[in-house]
Amino acid sequence: MSHNQSQSTRPSPSAASSTLLPRRERRKAETYERLMRAALRLFAEQGLSDTTVEQITEAADVGKGTFFNYFPTKEHVLMAFGDSRIKKIQAARDEARTGSKPIWQVLRRLGHSLAEEASHSPGLLRSILVAPLSREPVREFMAGKLEEGRSVLEEIFQIGQDRNELRADLAVAHMARGFQQSVFGAMVLWSIDPRGELLPWLDVWLEMFLGGLDPREYRPGKPGRGRG
Repeated sequence: MSHNQSQSTRPSPSAASSTLLPRRERRKAETYERLMRAALRLFAEQGLSDTTVEQITEAADVGKGTFFNYFPTKEHVLMAFGDSRIKKIQAARDEARTGSKPIWQVLRRLGHSLAEEASHSPGLLRSILVAPLSREPVREFMAGKLEEGRSVLEEIFQIGQDRNELRADLAVAHMARGFQQSVFGAMVLWSIDPRGELLPWLDVWLEMFLGGLDPREYRPGKPGRGRG
């Protein structure tokens, strides 16, 4: 490997796809995006518990009742954020299937993609972490999303094994969980002590994790040397 490189919420449509929608649906999508961005910004600035629905709608410049057309509670904004993480993992799996890039590069880019949105806001990360601890329905939802994400990650790691790019002696389920632990572990520690930037810190974690999966570097009974 080279060094360089149940209530559900509506998914957030991309700007490109939203322009293809009828005007009414496009306005709904735009309102959804405004509410999401306003809520996440306020969560980052003052925390989930200290943010009210009224503050979110004021920041998004919509009526208070409009919020409940999209989210049953403010916690469901974070649930929608979780849904968007699954889409990123699915996109990485689709990229891996094409075989156009080495699997380590697909995984490194995925790690960046999962962390990038919150990489300038330790406050947002702390809000995301606190919500599952304080609300059981949110915890159950987040746990389900982590499991769903691992299932897709297992497909990516299986592709890597089939292409002889990853060690064959490890279960893909263990590698998928290890990837989640590397990414979210880096995010948790950075949110507590946000010195420096998140993505370079994350790269160190991913370098060590992915280096240990390189079949060229692994020798049974010996610690992996990482990628040079």
